[in-house]
Amino acid sequence: MSRLRFGIFMAPFHPAGENPTLALQRDLALVEHLDRLGYDEAWIGEHHSAGSEIIASPEIFIAAAAERTRHIKLGTGVTSLAYHNPLWVTERMVMLDHLTRGRAMLGVGPGSLPTDSAMLGLSPTDTRELMDVNFDVVMRLLTSDEPVSVETPTHKLIDARLHLRPYSEPHMDVAVAAVASPTGPRLAGRYGVGLLSVGATLTEAGFDALAHHWNVMEERAETFGTTVDRAKWRLVGLMHIAETREQAYRDVEYGIEQWFRYFQKVAAFPQMAVEGGDVREMIDFVNTSGIGAVGTVEDAAAQVEKLVNQSGGFGAMLLLAHEWANPVATHRSYELIAQHVMPLFQGQAQSTLDAKARATETRPGMAEEQNQAVAHMTEKYQQELAAGRS
Repeated sequence: MSRLRFGIFMAPFHPAGENPTLALQRDLALVEHLDRLGYDEAWIGEHHSAGSEIIASPEIFIAAAAERTRHIKLGTGVTSLAYHNPLWVTERMVMLDHLTRGRAMLGVGPGSLPTDSAMLGLSPTDTRELMDVNFDVVMRLLTSDEPVSVETPTHKLIDARLHLRPYSEPHMDVAVAAVASPTGPRLAGRYGVGLLSVGATLTEAGFDALAHHWNVMEERAETFGTTVDRAKWRLVGLMHIAETREQAYRDVEYGIEQWFRYFQKVAAFPQMAVEGGDVREMIDFVNTSGIGAVGTVEDAAAQVEKLVNQSGGFGAMLLLAHEWANPVATHRSYELIAQHVMPLFQGQAQSTLDAKARATETRPGMAEEQNQAVAHMTEKYQQELAAGRS
């Protein structure tokens, strides 16, 4: 693969009971920080229950973040497609595509929290069935001017067309979310769009499914006559990095337990099952199960390299945004990754290392030439002085 992109996947995760206004401002500040550091992408989630993941509309958040940033691309990570009229989802994303001048991305999924879909009278099976038909509508609207007429269990469209064509050519980047099952890669391969492997790096089963995900993509693409591109494959993983491993461990004492307890006791999302009875067991679970890295930049680089090897290559490494550490330490973690890890996978590290090596090898001879040059000019000056006195 060529240059590996880096970004975040922000649910977000905040402790229930704290000030949501301040929490949302921290989320926006983090995206601004990542933009300054040169991160490529930020994907924003949609959730409506369970008290922790408090962004209900990724599109509104993206509009606010876009005005505060310059370069980073902003995606819905994900729009829970079963909850919405697919025509209006597509219309909103096309509008964001124009407002951001091509920085908006559409990520879709069925919806991860059963407590969300239950309020709409939908079961997890319903949302997955609706995902198929609604995504077909979205892609037809994005790729064709032909009107769409369809009746689903929740919506009816009659000669539906987009009001505006996308700003991006042919349309904004589109990706389908996947956990460990083949549902996501099956759809992504069929339509030739990107894949967001969310759970594939967050559980041991998901990690083992990485290569299988791509095989499903290729099989579906071949069946439907589309093409798939590893550069559009994004993997989501867990990290917190500090200058030393001991510092990283101390940092995450701030909030890692709250995050683990959310998935262990609150969110009915078994695909995100995590283990650990106390903070140290939780840290060990992240590091020893292969799902992430709490440690140093070397640990982070090794985790990315492992994922590259396991998957066969992908286009973007997305760090799951969390508040395991306080805001200052969290920002520092992203800074260390940008400073030391990203260059290793973006072709920016080796050239300066090679230049250093060449300079080191030639230093003795070059230093001697420098000394000779100083001695020569000193002697020349003395000769000028002598000539002036005569």
